Formats: sequence, C-alpha cells, structure tokens
Amino acid sequence: MSKKYKLYGFNNLTKTLNMNFYNIYYIDGNELKEKYIDYINCNYSADNLTKVLRKVTKMIGANILNIAKQDYDPQGASVNLLISEGQIPVVKIDDSCNRGNVIPNNGHVVGHLDKSHVTVHTYPENNNSDISVVRIDIEVSTCGEISPLEAINYLIEEFGSDIITLDFRVRGFNRDINGRKRYNDNNIKSIQEFISDDNKLFCELVDFNLPKENIYYTKMRNDDFEIDKHLFNLKEQDLQDKKVKCIIEKIKNELNSIFYGQK
Repeated sequence: MSKKYKLYGFNNLTKTLNMNFYNIYYIDGNELKEKYIDYINCNYSADNLTKVLRKVTKMIGANILNIAKQDYDPQGASVNLLISEGQIPVVKIDDSCNRGNVIPNNGHVVGHLDKSHVTVHTYPENNNSDISVVRIDIEVSTCGEISPLEAINYLIEEFGSDIITLDFRVRGFNRDINGRKRYNDNNIKSIQEFISDDNKLFCELVDFNLPKENIYYTKMRNDDFEIDKHLFNLKEQDLQDKKVKCIIEKIKNELNSIFYGQK
C-alpha cells in the first residue's frame, strides 16, 4: 500500500471486488441428477455461504450490521451482509438490522454492513447434459480504510475452483486537507499483487487493467488438472480408459470455453 495521506473528512472511495468461481462436474447418467442437486444444495447452501461471508467480514476488519439469506428451489442460494468499518453503538443501529443474530434454518437471511456490503449468489446448472457448471458470484464492497483485497486468498482456497475471474474497481474521490481530489488510496497495478505465490502455482493468469480508470481485472485457470475433482460420485479407477479420455476431453473443452469465452 502507498503512504497514507491526510484526508479532509471521511474516506469516500468505494472499493469493490467481484470474484466468480466456476466448478465443473461430470455426471454419469440421469439417475445421479437428483443426488447431484442434493449435493449442490448441501454444499452451497445459504447457511454454508453465510459462514464464508462471516469469515470474509472478519478478515477485512469489518463488523456485521445485518444478514439476509435465501435458499432457492430446485437449487441455488443468496446471502447479503451489510457491514461497517468500525463498531457502532447499539442505540444507533436501525431496528431492522439483526446484527448477524439470525434464526438458524429459517431459509432466509440478509446481511448488511455500514456503508458497505458483502454478497454471494450461486448459479448451479441443472440440464440434460452430462456436464454441469456451478458459478459462485461473490462481491465485497467497502469504503473507509478497509479493503476487500484482503480476502482474495481465503476465497480462492475456500472454493478451490479451476477457473476464477476477479475484478476490482475504485469509484468516487477523496479530498486531502488541501482540497485536492484523490481517486485511489493505493498504487495497485494488478490484482495479481494480492494473490499468494502458492495460489498462483500451476495457474495461467491473464490481466486486463485500466489504471487511469481504476479498473483491474484478472482471470486465472488452474492447469494442474485432476479428473477425480470433476467426477460426481465416480472415480477414475472405476472407468475404462476409453471413457476416461472422452470425459477428460469434455471437461477440458468446457474449461477452455469458459476461460477463453468460446461457444
């Protein structure tokens, strides 16, 4: 981070990190479709995603004002947290905020932070194909001194996806004590600066950056391919070599299509 400068009042910059995680599954036969949906609803439930966002909030140094969450039928979930940079006296918190004390298993939760928020939505496919993709969309938006970039490595490790897209943008401006506008509060050149070496290992990374516009985009693909990671209720050792080659080709075609934007 760059050297801090004196501000005239509150830090008005809005810093937003959006991350998309793509998990690809091969499902052998329609009889496993129902089990697959159960698996998705269990692993990517609103309750589980809320736990992830609670950790993100703690990691960036924020406090929860409110949580809202919802599971969908037949699959999918959303969670929203409203957060604050610092502790707010209880008497000043709006009565509509639950401060993170949600009733478990009520199927519905929303979370808010003061002037900031953390959200997650899942987009699981359920189609007639033997290849299904689950996309997880997480957005961390903050103002003040806290930064969403602190949560990048935790989220990468939490979801362990083969393909991840990250975009970070800064909006608004500050004024220093002399009245001069400042449109960013660090010298970021690429999101890759905040990704650990371990998480970049075996990965192909591509950048599209517009520093003058405070827009930074990185996409990454793990090229350390493991077929078992993509097989639902199957193991490679249980399949014939010919079928394994066919499945690997299908999965890699799907990965390439998502990473390179091909049809």
